[in-house]
Amino acid sequence: MVRYFLVVDGQVQGVGFRFFAQCNAAKYSLTGLARNMDNGMVEMEVQGSEEDIQKFISIIRKGNRFIRVNDFSMKRIDVITNDKKFKITY
Repeated sequence: MVRYFLVVDGQVQGVGFRFFAQCNAAKYSLTGLARNMDNGMVEMEVQGSEEDIQKFISIIRKGNRFIRVNDFSMKRIDVITNDKKFKITY
C-alpha cells in the first residue's frame, strides 16, 4: 500500500476532472481525494497498490475529450490507514 500526492496542470477545472478521477479511482479501489487549487490546477492524494495507482495515472494523463493534462508532478507521502474512499473536496 502506497500513497501519492499529485498536482495536475492543464485543462482540469470546469471540465469534470475531479469526477473523472473519482470514477477511475473507484475502478481500481483507490482511496484519496481531489481538490481544485486557486491557480487552476488540481491536487490529489491517491492511495492503493503501486500497480493500480500507475494504471490510474495512465488514464488520468490521457484525459478525455474535455480534459487535457499538460503536466503533473507526484511525490510519495505517508499512508493514511483509515482512508475508506476517494473524495472530491472543496
